[in-house]
Parts: sequence; C-alpha cells; structure tokens
Amino acid sequence: MSSLLSKCQKPDAQGRVQHVTPENAGWEYVGFDVYQLNAGQSLTLQSDGNELCLVLVAGLASVSTSKAEFPHIGKRMSPFERVPPYSVYVPHHERVNVLAESDLELAVCRSPSAGSLPARLISPEEVGVEHRGKGRNKRRVHNILPDSEPADSLLVVEVYTAEGDTSSYPSHKHDDKNSPDETYLEESYYHRLDPAQGFCMQRVYTDDRSLDECMAVYNGDVVKVPRGYHPVATLAGYDSYYLNVMAGPVRKWKFTWEKDHAWINSDHYPKG
Repeated sequence: MSSLLSKCQKPDAQGRVQHVTPENAGWEYVGFDVYQLNAGQSLTLQSDGNELCLVLVAGLASVSTSKAEFPHIGKRMSPFERVPPYSVYVPHHERVNVLAESDLELAVCRSPSAGSLPARLISPEEVGVEHRGKGRNKRRVHNILPDSEPADSLLVVEVYTAEGDTSSYPSHKHDDKNSPDETYLEESYYHRLDPAQGFCMQRVYTDDRSLDECMAVYNGDVVKVPRGYHPVATLAGYDSYYLNVMAGPVRKWKFTWEKDHAWINSDHYPKG
C-alpha cells in the first residue's frame, strides 16, 4: 500500500478514524483528524501551537472554547446534501470542547500558528461557492477558509465531483518554495464516496517521476500530497466529495499547471 494513503480505521476510544500528523506524513505543516461521534458523546481537544478549523462534515454539535461558545450548530446530515458546512476556527493554545447533538462526523484541520486571531464561527452563508471547469472536468467548490479570509497558515476547501468526472485537474502543483509562480503547500484529501461502497482514483506524481503513485481511494480514506501533481478521477455510479487541507510557510494558493494538460483550460477543449 502506498505510504501516501491513510486508510480509514475503526473508531478509537475518542471516536477518531483518521490521524495525519507532520510526523507520520513526513512533512512540516498539515495535521488532519476525523472523528465519528455518537449523539451525546463529547470530545476535548487542545490546539497547542496550532490553529484549528473544525469542519462539521455531517451532523449537529455545540462547540466551545475558553472565550467563545457556538451552541447548536450544524445543518447537513450528509456531505452529499451539497450545502456548505458549519465550521469553527480556533486559535493556538486553546482548549476546545465538542458535544455531539446527533451522530457527528467532525474533521479537525491543523497547522502551526503564532498569531492571535479570535475563535470564530464560519457559517454556511460565509462559505463561497464556486462551479469550476467544463465538460467532464466540472466540480462544485466550497471555500471554507480561503486565503482571502483571516488565518495564519490554514487553507480549507471542500470539492464535489460527479460520477465519471475529474477534478484537481488539469494536473497542477504547489511545491516550489522558490518559485514566483507557486507557493509551497502540503495538502491532504479526505475522501467520501456516494454510495459508500465506491472508490475513486488519485494519482500523485512529479515531473521527473521520482514520485509517481496511483491509488484506489475508498470512503473515509485520506491521501497525502507532499509534492507534485495530484488529480482525482471518479468512476461511473459514484459521486465524490473531498475535504482539502493545505498549509505552508506562505498562506497563498499559487500553483502551476502541468504543461502537457494545461490546454484543457483553453477554448480548444471541445466540451462546453
């Protein structure tokens, strides 16, 4: 199995089913956990030296920190309802309490922080919705924590791709710390499939093919993208959702297309 693929696990005592850290990913910035909590179950988190973005992927909850309370938040009971989620931004050196008010699928996105931003609610109305691409390369994007909104290093977005379509495509990368055209951003992909028994394909590769991995990704799996291009392709019968977390030394999403496939963005691509 690829070292870039983190398989979904059975819930531990806290309900955690995914646990990606800079240490086990072999990088510097991105941390990512997923919890599956039962109604009435509570969870306590410490942000330590990181900022957090708690995304309610599905379900209802109350969230509190030492300085703020966000009671009775949540709306969608499945990410495939395709409405933006409720999320909570939490600064570093905070204690967070989460009470699940229904069965809850909670994503916890982390990256290093030295700032002093306050905790805040990110409501569905504050999430920018985009429709990108054309032909078989269309997707719906929810910008939960884009670089236009305040944070120290985290970028968080969720993407929907219909059966048989591609996304994160044409292939692009953001791994060069010294390029005027790119920012260095590590990235994780938390995948969900509808129906849940499905799978999609994701490839991670570099120009020189020193990294070139293609993975069959099932419901609840995480793909780690330390560098290189990282397109996703869905299969007939199964719609795709993924939650992206990106972070790096500069909080800006700047990338370059793979030259061979950049033409798909142009007017020469025949599908309208």
